Amino acid sequence: MVFTAGAALLDAIVLSVASKEGTYGYKITQEVREVMDVSESTLYPVLRRLQKDNYLETYDMEFQGRNRRYYKITANGMILLNKYRSEWNIFSKGINKILMGVE
Repeated sequence: MVFTAGAALLDAIVLSVASKEGTYGYKITQEVREVMDVSESTLYPVLRRLQKDNYLETYDMEFQGRNRRYYKITANGMILLNKYRSEWNIFSKGINKILMGVE
């Protein structure tokens, strides 16, 4: 990826992935990596911080004899995600005008 991503962009992507049902840590890592280069050592602290800040909640379930931690977006997390989405729409429209030379 040519562009570096700030914390807000990473938070937005993680919250968006976590808004899907049945999302667990490894699955989040794989989906985030589809759009940006991020290591697990970067991602798991983000998940913990979002949980601590009440944007995500977790629950554990057994899967094939092992414990799997699932992440679910909270109501506060949805509010933040919707704010990020709104700001992204404004940003992307502005950037398109600049990159495409449209007035």
